[in-house]
Amino acid sequence: MGEKTVIILHSGDMDKVYSALIIANGALAMGMEASIYFTFWGLMRLKKGELDKGPLSKMNMLGLGRQMIKQRMNKANVASLERLMNDFKELGGKIIACEMTMEIMGLSKEELRTEWIDEWGAVGSYIQEARNANVTLFI
Repeated sequence: MGEKTVIILHSGDMDKVYSALIIANGALAMGMEASIYFTFWGLMRLKKGELDKGPLSKMNMLGLGRQMIKQRMNKANVASLERLMNDFKELGGKIIACEMTMEIMGLSKEELRTEWIDEWGAVGSYIQEARNANVTLFI
């Protein structure tokens, strides 16, 4: 078995979703396997049309901070979240959607971007994925 990175994405904050996808894509580019377990507010970013809708974790300022950061990212040619997600999937990244969170938040599979999701699971799915990982992160 090769090296593996497994990330729990608990936050739905824009900057933290960026962090998870950038790290996961970096792992894939370095020849590692990479999985992201989307749970709680992180799972909300898998809703149709919601990937880039999260607030900024700090200095959101009613959305003004988020707008400023997005402008600076565009100026610096940082890839969009949609592009990062598509790259992640094209490079072989795995997405696990937390079924318990879906139940708690009242989400149905039809509300989510199912084309990105490889597995529907709970904590056991995450543990199975992470048990032999070289890198595990909670974001």
